[in-house]
Amino acid sequence: MFETIVGAFKVKDMRKRLLFTFLMLIVVRMGSQLPVPGVDPDVFKEMFGNVGDSMNFFNSITGGSFEQMSIFALNITPYITASIIIQLLTISFPKLEEMQRDGEDGRKKLTQITRYLTIGLSVIEGLAMGIGFGRNGYLTEYNALYVIILIAALTAGSAVLMWIGERITERGVGNGISIVLIINILSRLPQDLNSLFEQFVSGRSAAPAVLAAIVIIGIIVGLVILVVILQCAERKIPVQYSKKLQGSRSFTGAQSTYIPLKVNTGGVIPVIFAQSIMQTPVIIAALAGANNAGGFWGGVLRGLSQSNWFNRDNWIYSIGAAVYILLIIAFAYFYSSITFNPLEIADNMKKSGGFIPGIRPGKPTSEYLQTVLSRIIFIGAVGLSIVSILPIMLNGLFKASVSFGGTSIIIIVGVVVETLKQIESQMMVRNYKGFLSE
Repeated sequence: MFETIVGAFKVKDMRKRLLFTFLMLIVVRMGSQLPVPGVDPDVFKEMFGNVGDSMNFFNSITGGSFEQMSIFALNITPYITASIIIQLLTISFPKLEEMQRDGEDGRKKLTQITRYLTIGLSVIEGLAMGIGFGRNGYLTEYNALYVIILIAALTAGSAVLMWIGERITERGVGNGISIVLIINILSRLPQDLNSLFEQFVSGRSAAPAVLAAIVIIGIIVGLVILVVILQCAERKIPVQYSKKLQGSRSFTGAQSTYIPLKVNTGGVIPVIFAQSIMQTPVIIAALAGANNAGGFWGGVLRGLSQSNWFNRDNWIYSIGAAVYILLIIAFAYFYSSITFNPLEIADNMKKSGGFIPGIRPGKPTSEYLQTVLSRIIFIGAVGLSIVSILPIMLNGLFKASVSFGGTSIIIIVGVVVETLKQIESQMMVRNYKGFLSE
């Protein structure tokens, strides 16, 4: 990893790309400190504290912008949501699927649609927040003008971050949206580590303090290693292509390749889906002032909230953790089913004269791919569940209130691995160009 970064700084073009990315990230962090006009920060922070851990993940991916109610409070979440919606709609609408297959022009059209949808979602979210905050007294004045200002500021902030992400992709390194997301998460890391230090290490005698520090570091390192394994692990399905006639006499030789099936096919998407479904009712209830409701529905809301899981005084609410794990596994299968089509791959292989050794072309090939995929998806989903639930378990058992969790680790490791791969590939292309020009 360090060799890749050092080597990138030795190349002039890569150095410019890295510097551009760094400057854009400075702009992102500066914008995260600019407050939205018309919001009472003290009252808003008090509200955020009353919600508990329900908004920890959202506050983490926005780099604390939501807690401070800055102009980047929505951050790039509308863009991520829009991208997921377009990806899901591509399966249902043939016209969108045709755009996806239509090369560069089709991808540009889909990108434009995603931008428009991002702005639309930002306006809707801004409107909901303006009305909700106004009714609960979180705005300095609740009238149409202040709501419009709030909507305009939040939508503009989300659009600027979308533009910055696209510029980083174009002129910087890695995927710009992912880079913006990771810098927001990393910005919260020092605060979370300081919170852990103050709670478990500071003020204790030498032996317990050292033991606590070792345990904390061990858990973090262990989770990172597990995520790296999940992100990099893949099942290689060997594929053999038969000899083909070239010209009138000669035959091209048989070729061997493989189909890489990633163990963690869905990445962090299944966790985000599951978290959204679990936390949305809790956040809505908190904003409506009903988070302390009693009765059956009050118990359901407390069971959905991660802050109540693995509570030693009331284990019944930990049923929500079991539901959370089941949702992660279910969404892992669902997302993989819409992004990987074994039947289409089997048909393409058959048309190209390819086959899996020992498996007949056509339907037997698609059934074999589906069987293998189902097995490795389960392994990946279980791994995701462990990474996601372990920090929540530790928070519940030891009251370690931090926003940095398993989902954040998955995002950070995934983005870092993919960015390093892109840097290596870009440097390799430049090396080839230099060789050919000599």
